[in-house]
Amino acid sequence: MKLVKLLCAAAVGCMMSAPMALSTAWAQDQIVIKFSHVVAPETPKGKGAEKFKELAEKMTNGKVKVEVYPNSQLYKDKEELEALQLGAVQMLAPSLAKFGPLGAKEFEVFDLPYIFPNKDVLRRVTEGAIGKQLFQKLESKGIIGLAYWDNGFKIMSANKPVIKPEDVKGLKMRIQSSKVLDAQMRALGALPQVMAFSEVYQALQTGVVDGTENPPSNMYTQKMHEVQKNATLTEHGYLGYAVIVNKKFWEGLPADVRTGLEGAMKEATAYANDIAQNENDVSLAQMKASGKTAFHTQTKEEREAWIKALKPVHKDAESRVGKDLIEAIYKEAAAAGFKM
Repeated sequence: MKLVKLLCAAAVGCMMSAPMALSTAWAQDQIVIKFSHVVAPETPKGKGAEKFKELAEKMTNGKVKVEVYPNSQLYKDKEELEALQLGAVQMLAPSLAKFGPLGAKEFEVFDLPYIFPNKDVLRRVTEGAIGKQLFQKLESKGIIGLAYWDNGFKIMSANKPVIKPEDVKGLKMRIQSSKVLDAQMRALGALPQVMAFSEVYQALQTGVVDGTENPPSNMYTQKMHEVQKNATLTEHGYLGYAVIVNKKFWEGLPADVRTGLEGAMKEATAYANDIAQNENDVSLAQMKASGKTAFHTQTKEEREAWIKALKPVHKDAESRVGKDLIEAIYKEAAAAGFKM
């Protein structure tokens, strides 16, 4: 059923990817870009997608129409990359963890716990040579990477206090499909459960899983705080997205349209990354005010205990994401004044 759904949509999408069909499409009123994502419109990614729509339509003088489909309206986590490759949609903004199953496992370096001491180090990676090199690995998959968008740093939640690393032991914890995230949870003694984002609320509500990890904005907009009694502000891992586009579609665009879209993406990226921290701060404040989840702020000693418990995951991941890549990020951290 899934394949039929994708192929039917792709039959339409291929009209936008085949060179002959493209020349016909340009003669029509507008070029349509279907931009699909799995989170709520109120999240940083959701707002970034809407900003891109606004700017793209303006900066192409109406030649492009962007249709944004949030909240897994078109495709769930495991479906969307295949849909993009088939041409059923033209643009996505999946979390960076999604590229591992596609064969670009180097992107899972972003999942390593405590790999980014702060956003300065993160920016040195995403806006520098490392970020560009990672995007190049997607081109053989029929994908072009356009930008990195922030969500934020994740917090650990469960229906019991998770103050110490050992408090997570034995809990069924929802993760994205990532070998690194799997290793992270196993290092804590947890039982990782891969699950589509759209299914997490119900799974938490019914006890299928005990807890999860998310930036506050995702936790709040999906109402996870209503079904999680406790959370600790671990900020142990980063959740970010790559805005990507179907390669054939992108390369088949007229030069002036592509230039306009590049300008729109640059401005939308600055906007999305600027608002991400504020969205998380506001979401955290609203969840605290609701009184439904008890939030714990770590002491310095507690944070050091989590770092110590999870640092071995870096070594274990060398064979998967590449020792050289991990060390390159360490060098960027050192240049910013952090010893890893």
